[in-house]
Amino acid sequence: MAYQTVNPFNNQLIKAYPNHSDADIKATLRQADALYHSEWAKGSIDQRLPVLHKLADLLESHQEELAKIATQEMGKLIAQSRSEVQICAQIARYYADNAKKFLAPVKYDTDLGDAWVEHHPIGIIMAVEPWNFPYYQLIRVLAPNLAAGNPVICKHASIVPHCAEAFAHLVREAGAPEGAWTNLFISSDQVSAIIADPRVQGAALTGSEKAGSAVASQAAKHIKKSTLELGGNDVFMVLDDADLEKAVKTGVQARLANAGQVCTAAKRFIVHQKVADQFLRQFTDAFQQVKMGDPLDESTTLGPLSSKDAVETLSKQVSEAVQKGAKLHFGGKPANSEGNFFEPTILTHITRDNPAYFEEFFGPVAQIYVVQDDEEAVRLANDSHYGLGGAIFSRDVERAKGLASRIETGMVYINWLTDTSAELPFGGVKRSGFGRELSDLGIKEFVNQKLVVVRQ
Repeated sequence: MAYQTVNPFNNQLIKAYPNHSDADIKATLRQADALYHSEWAKGSIDQRLPVLHKLADLLESHQEELAKIATQEMGKLIAQSRSEVQICAQIARYYADNAKKFLAPVKYDTDLGDAWVEHHPIGIIMAVEPWNFPYYQLIRVLAPNLAAGNPVICKHASIVPHCAEAFAHLVREAGAPEGAWTNLFISSDQVSAIIADPRVQGAALTGSEKAGSAVASQAAKHIKKSTLELGGNDVFMVLDDADLEKAVKTGVQARLANAGQVCTAAKRFIVHQKVADQFLRQFTDAFQQVKMGDPLDESTTLGPLSSKDAVETLSKQVSEAVQKGAKLHFGGKPANSEGNFFEPTILTHITRDNPAYFEEFFGPVAQIYVVQDDEEAVRLANDSHYGLGGAIFSRDVERAKGLASRIETGMVYINWLTDTSAELPFGGVKRSGFGRELSDLGIKEFVNQKLVVVRQ
């Protein structure tokens, strides 16, 4: 597996990175395991939390530098890269401020005596992370596990090695001891071997179904905990009483942010028939106004996809969808440029026998479905292999809340796009994975919740 920085705006190779060897992996495991058995992991949480405070400060002070690295490496608009760095700082500070409370002993009432649950680290965690949010995905694993005392080994995506190195450098600069966070440029086979090592006690992955299945299978084979955040085919439901101007504006943002390369992006727009024509007209107008270009240019509103492979995959999906009966309403092909650009695209008339009905389109492609009522909207929303997030737009919040409770997904936002914040749990169901990251739930995924009882 080649680790390279290739600018997706012009496909120019910036730098290639050497892979780590099996000897490097052995040294990493020894160092991480020694740290886990040290006072750093076993002692007071108060000694670990200052690292997260310092890391938050460093992320903010290096925001522009980190943002430019991400934009040049995977194509994210520069303003969105800055926002990603900012949310990383928020997450680091959130766990620095709240982890001690989250991991405090919890008392239980029982006739057996005094009882409580303590929270202890379990050991080394192997993390496998994707390129689309090259810092945010890392901090979601680092912050809770560093606070808990679990050393983390991370294999980042092969197309964002500069982001991986920059993040690891900041963690060290923040004062984390060697072994607390180790970045390795390694293969999938080497990841599998690490998970099998008895010193490793958990695996966390964000990525594709294929990668998630491989990691979860290996973890299960060796009786180890895993968490998965995989694909999404999220619904964006527009009811007949919705504020259409807000729904259109938010829907465009929800589909085109990060060039549509977001697991929680709005992908299936389920629109009530009474407002469908007007919504589609305004939505199309907004897509027509998109400006593709250099993601470092502040005026650009749609950047390139992450790689040539991504463009080829999306082109094939759109072509097959049309061949199977979908109507190409707008866009539909790669842009004529040296970079990895794909036109903002709208597909309509997708039937259930069309493969596109169940697929995740990782790029700026919106699917429009028209429904007659709320019942049909819920049936369509739940007729999916995925269940990560969703959005419902309605002026009747009680009506929207009722529908939100019926949608089979991990997260639902009403009158807003599927979003993220440090204090809110993040994760899905079905093929979107299992487990939760962020909030109080995320920090307890990889701890020993140990019961202690004193018999009276």
